[in-house]
Amino acid sequence: MKDDIWSTFDSLLGLSATKAEELNSLQVSLRAVVVYLVLIAYVRFAKKRFLSQATAFDVVLVIVIGSISSRAISGTAPFFPSLAGTFVLILVHWVISYFARDSSFLSHLVKGKDTVLIRDGKVDRRALARSHMSDDDLAEDLRHAGIEEPKDVKSARLERSGKLSVIEK
Repeated sequence: MKDDIWSTFDSLLGLSATKAEELNSLQVSLRAVVVYLVLIAYVRFAKKRFLSQATAFDVVLVIVIGSISSRAISGTAPFFPSLAGTFVLILVHWVISYFARDSSFLSHLVKGKDTVLIRDGKVDRRALARSHMSDDDLAEDLRHAGIEEPKDVKSARLERSGKLSVIEK
């Protein structure tokens, strides 16, 4: 019975294939569906902020998960070990996030910190330069917040996610 189940999975997903070229279109398609469903479960396991306003910490995870998962689909890496690797990465992300929650040092290390760009209507030119933002970039972000001029801003911060948070005077 166990061998029959394994044989069925093997024929459907091409699990015993040693080269990507050994997989047919149906097997790659079924692998894609399985990986998709598994990744949905993994992301549900992760916290909700995982895919919200992502920091570099989150973006790197998404890129690496995409890379490893694509290898499971294409057959350029073993199927189950690739899925296990993606799960371990999400688990490590979860653990680091958990500890970063209570440690500002770890939080700043892995997620970065915000930068005040405008304080009481005055643009901090050094902070703007360190953030690689031009006056045009700042003006665009202010317009998105419904503000015409920096003088109308009590505080504007470039958040860890790269978005500008603005508090009007």
